[in-house]
Amino acid sequence: MKKLFLNFLFAGFLLVSLSGCYRMRPSNGGAQIKELPQERKINPVDVLLPPGYSIELVARDFNFPTAVAFDDQNRLHVIEAGYSYGEVWTEPKLIRIDANGSRTVVATGTRNGPWTGVTFHQGNFYVAEGGTQEGGKILRITPSGTITTLVQNLPSLGDHHTNGPVVKEGYVYFGVGTATNSGVVGVDNADFGWLKREPRFHDIPCQDIVLSGLNFETPNVLADSSTKVMTGAFSAYNTTSYPGQVIKGSLPCSGAIMRVPVTGGQAELVAWGLRNPYGLSFSADGRLFVTENNYDVRGSRPVWGSGDVLWEIKEGLWYGWPDFSGGKPIRDDEEFKPPGSDPVKPLLQKYLNQPPQPAAVLGVHSSSSGFDFSRGTTFGFTGEAFVAQFGDMAPQVGKVMAPVGFKVVRVDVATGSIRDFVVNKGKRNGPASWHNSGGLERPVSVKFDPAGNALYIVDFGILKTSEKGSVPLPNSGVVWKITRK
Repeated sequence: MKKLFLNFLFAGFLLVSLSGCYRMRPSNGGAQIKELPQERKINPVDVLLPPGYSIELVARDFNFPTAVAFDDQNRLHVIEAGYSYGEVWTEPKLIRIDANGSRTVVATGTRNGPWTGVTFHQGNFYVAEGGTQEGGKILRITPSGTITTLVQNLPSLGDHHTNGPVVKEGYVYFGVGTATNSGVVGVDNADFGWLKREPRFHDIPCQDIVLSGLNFETPNVLADSSTKVMTGAFSAYNTTSYPGQVIKGSLPCSGAIMRVPVTGGQAELVAWGLRNPYGLSFSADGRLFVTENNYDVRGSRPVWGSGDVLWEIKEGLWYGWPDFSGGKPIRDDEEFKPPGSDPVKPLLQKYLNQPPQPAAVLGVHSSSSGFDFSRGTTFGFTGEAFVAQFGDMAPQVGKVMAPVGFKVVRVDVATGSIRDFVVNKGKRNGPASWHNSGGLERPVSVKFDPAGNALYIVDFGILKTSEKGSVPLPNSGVVWKITRK
């Protein structure tokens, strides 16, 4: 008994010691570089690939590119976001890349980016407009550049945006991220910039929910920061909640997958309870999958150690946000408790259903984003999902001891196994700017060509982060192409 007690005592001491070391050591994220370079280096030999594969540069000097699509003539098209974290706005654009390398701007949007995704279907492009200024939209763009809005006023004025889209059986499917990190508006949202623009904005549930009544105290960042305010879940800043309070669900809502007819109309709910559903793709057998960017260690309700998730979406289900992570409850769980902080408490009094189990759990703070399925034997790994990992945004999202993400991984959705596919050469993983090399910087999406023979990687470019915020390097975006020899 004495030996058992001593072992227990030692284990507790070890945990406390490790927690103390974690708090004391500085963050070492991949984007925590001393200063932005004047220009980006490009050198494909700095990228490590599996044997039998090669990488080449397709085009460079894009301003915040986020996705590519191919038209019915197999011509490559790139979208530039028009917005970057760091509160930098430019014009979002749809750009055609011709066979000779020349570029043609097909369409230009307004200051309501980021344009986060694009797909081509039966003669038209469909684009997700993030909605930082006016709310999210789904746009239809003709090859001649005519823009039609299919749905608008989506609730994406906060931390996360309107994402996707993909098309199936006459519907455009898309994601809308949450306003906040974990359900409560706080000081971090003022730091991100949107709270002062939209002081009454907050998360909107898709169905009726019952609150546990937790409220969180913060400095009053909208008035006198020497005073304090209390804010509840799914409520505007400086608005309290109470136990048993019912928040009525409505559409459109936040943290959800929705769809709209390709001809336009009202948004319909597919599934919800997803913090930031970013990448959407249908598998060869017609199943819808989505990547979810999961919780950060920030704000009034920080959550620690929450890995990004690849989900198979079942219509009508709630996927657990803001009280679950990857199918696991975060309430009173040491796994999700930030070192030195109190356990995370639930915001909801009742749950709509038990959240399902994910197809795969990806790296914590990896920012696993756009993805596509390999559908042919020429490229290999048929049926696996290739996922672009944008990379950590530390220290804003929480501390990391080494860079996370900044690569492309492949996922066997049948088993959940994850393998690196494209990484930068070096003793440790990290972006090219961190290595001072010419490889990958921030992969934000991938797309196979129509034949399935080549994988295109959209590389957003250099984005420096610090406690003060994010600073992007304009015109540092790149499109890469990977083929099998």
